[in-house]
Amino acid sequence: MLSIGKLSARTRVKVPTIRYYEQIGLLPEAERSQGNQRLYGTKALERLAFIRHARDLGFGLEAIRDLLSLSDRPDQSCAEADAIARAQLAEVDSRLSRLLALKSELQRMVAQCAGGRIADCRVIEVLGDHAQCAADHTAI
Repeated sequence: MLSIGKLSARTRVKVPTIRYYEQIGLLPEAERSQGNQRLYGTKALERLAFIRHARDLGFGLEAIRDLLSLSDRPDQSCAEADAIARAQLAEVDSRLSRLLALKSELQRMVAQCAGGRIADCRVIEVLGDHAQCAADHTAI
């Protein structure tokens, strides 16, 4: 059995986050020692590692909840898990497109800066007037 601190160290998930995951039901409530200290077994360690990896890949908490539910029923089709992963991939693709547009706009802004005085600075000018941007990059 692991204390919450040791579980945190093994999974690189902060203690308050572990408590939060318990509170919202992603992790089952921990067993308690006689001194009321939380104790976690191998299943909790594996589940928290799953959650951590899913978060690292950008999955939201509801998607993780759904994936955990699916993982608890290993004999069923993986079509739903595949659909969740495909939705996450689409979101990542969308974010990448927006980030590339943002990069392009920043490169354009910097390239147009003459390096003179602030009164003539293209960077300051463009930041002050979004209409001067070449593309919409507001929702990243």
